[in-house]
Amino acid sequence: MSTTQSERLRELLEPLVTSQGLDLEEIAVDSVGRKRVLRVVVDSDTGADLDAIADVSRALSAKLDETDAMGDTAYDLEVGTPGAERSLTEHRHFVRATDRLVKFQLTEGDELTARILKVDEDGLDVEVPGVKGRKATSRRLGFPEIAKARVQVEFNRKDKKDMTEEEEA
Repeated sequence: MSTTQSERLRELLEPLVTSQGLDLEEIAVDSVGRKRVLRVVVDSDTGADLDAIADVSRALSAKLDETDAMGDTAYDLEVGTPGAERSLTEHRHFVRATDRLVKFQLTEGDELTARILKVDEDGLDVEVPGVKGRKATSRRLGFPEIAKARVQVEFNRKDKKDMTEEEEA
């Protein structure tokens, strides 16, 4: 998708997404066989449930139908959320990932996997899990130190509620 088309679509669709209480995270137009697919990724601080996605999808579809933003060629509209292993690129993404395990690519070349504890304007406080019986350690990361960050899926993490109940037993 050309930058011009991307910018034009963002200008057209972002106000609609925002009016639904969501953030427009990404727009992509891909060719799939003879059709094109317009993928719109939305999110919010509280997440986007299926009803919110359906509502914004209908609003976007109506707006696209009344304009020529996608041209005359057929296309499919797909609206979804960033997914479990989302990349963190904006300040709001880091805030939303508080208490999540994240894999950081640092600008100095190192990798670090840590849990985000707190986010402010300058960076984040993280907890680096202990290895082989060692205690977890705290660390401060400034945003300029972070080249890339991606949320990690945790299958066996216990909720704080579960840990409290076990500690009481």
